[in-house]
Amino acid sequence: MHRLSGKFCVITGAARGIGKAIAKAFIDEGASVLLTDKDAETLAQAGQELGSPTLVLDVEKEADWDHLAELHPTADVVVNNAGITGFEAGLAPHDPENASLEDWRAVHRINLDGTFMGCRYAIRAMKEKGAGSIINISSRSGMVGIPGAAAYASSKAAIRNHSKSVALYCAQLGLNIRCNSIHPAAIMTPMWEPMLGEGEQREAAIAAMVKDTPMQRFGEAEEVAAIAVLLASDEARYITGTEMTIDGGILAGSAAAPGS
Repeated sequence: MHRLSGKFCVITGAARGIGKAIAKAFIDEGASVLLTDKDAETLAQAGQELGSPTLVLDVEKEADWDHLAELHPTADVVVNNAGITGFEAGLAPHDPENASLEDWRAVHRINLDGTFMGCRYAIRAMKEKGAGSIINISSRSGMVGIPGAAAYASSKAAIRNHSKSVALYCAQLGLNIRCNSIHPAAIMTPMWEPMLGEGEQREAAIAAMVKDTPMQRFGEAEEVAAIAVLLASDEARYITGTEMTIDGGILAGSAAAPGS
């Protein structure tokens, strides 16, 4: 039996990577999925590949969220996945001392403000039915400090906390609208390709990047999608206000034995 049959789901940042993997998993489970992304060309390709409708949506623009609400005033599941690291245009200082205010704000506008507006849309779209699932994609970086990516870490930590506020608000109103966050670590998506190279260089780069991961590998987008399916389904009807980490064991602590 399909676990998401009859559910209408909206996913942001769905043109590639984790968002696209979640969309495919939802569709495979019988959901009706609206793919959204600000990259119109890649979004159209994803929509054609998955056989799903698409809508160009820039999560930092309130007018785009208003347009979505006009077109789709109700929803059963909303996945706030769209986000940036801040390094898309090239390396720049993002440490607490040297980061520019504009770079700081740019990351927060998309990651945090976008998630805030996504949650607001979701609550309003689910309120009449009184039930639904909001899934916010945070990061392992939202659980710990990242000196060289302070804006990214701050925005993802705020997503974690806001997810709890949303969960408590909905419960306080007597609504069965659940809100949870997922915290992936290094997941093999296209964003990593420029840093990995090819051939022997690629294998060496991968080994260096996962050397501190107990499971010694990158995660896969489909593994994140599996968690999203659970949280979107009625199987998770008593799970709200929590975070689910998918990091190969990094946050479990040291794997070293005493005396080694």
